[in-house]
This record gives sequence, structure tokens and C-alpha cells, in this order.
Amino acid sequence: MTASTKPEIAPGTAARKAWLGTLAKAPAARLAALVHAMGPRPATEDLRAPEIGGVMVRGRAGGTGAPFNLGEMTVTRCSLKLSHGGTVGHGYVQGRDKEKARNAALVDAMMQTAAAPDWETGVIAPLRAEAEAARAATAAKAAATKVDFFTLVRGED
Repeated sequence: MTASTKPEIAPGTAARKAWLGTLAKAPAARLAALVHAMGPRPATEDLRAPEIGGVMVRGRAGGTGAPFNLGEMTVTRCSLKLSHGGTVGHGYVQGRDKEKARNAALVDAMMQTAAAPDWETGVIAPLRAEAEAARAATAAKAAATKVDFFTLVRGED
């Protein structure tokens, strides 16, 4: 593999990456409300109970320069297995919210089962729509402050 080629991504990996990102960025209270609205919580077994730790955050100057260590960030992770079917789900979230990590792991596990369409409609789609609306509102607010500069040619040249 050369430096300019990217590794192949297994089918389904991109979709899972997208929903895990949506879950990680979602407000904890909203995620909890949507999971609760899905009905009785499926029985699960902890593979890794929610635990708090740190990860090194790396950055790149200008987004393309050499990577450098920016600093550490607190994260909470959880891994669980559905009692019925044995599907494993993982949740990694920023901060110290153990319940959010558990909810993210549960949704990840459910998204890998036959119930995925229901969980997509009931949890992932609303979170994705709310995140997009928040991005659009931020963009509109920034656009309102945009100043267009122009130069008039005075003809004295």
C-alpha cells in the first residue's frame, strides 16, 4: 500500500462508523430518552463495564501537516453483549458519562441485529437530524456576520 492509497473498508464498516459517531456526539439526555422510548431494555451482559480513562488527541497543522500530540481527553467506554443472540456492542464517549457509554453500546449492539431498522428510525435518525439542524443553525448564525469586502477602482492608476 502506498502513502496515497487508503485501505479497503469492509462492507458495513462505514455505516457502523457513522452511527457510532452520531451516538458519541449526541447529548446524553437525548440519547437516554430515545433509548427509553424504544421500550423495555434488552437483557445484556457487561463485557467491559463502563470505565473512565484518557486518550491522546493528535492534531495536524493546517489539517495536512505532520501529526503532533495535542493533549489528553477523558473518555468513557463500555462493551456489552446482548443476552439473546450474543451480539456485541461498543460505546466510546467523550467525558465521564457512564450511562451514555452504556446506551451507546446498547444501540451499537441493536444496530447489528434484525431490529436495526427500528433502532435506526427510533434513535439514530432523530439524533442525526438534530445534529444536522444544529450545524445548519450555527452556519446560518456565522453567515449572518459575514462581511463582503470589495475594492473600487478609482481610475488614478
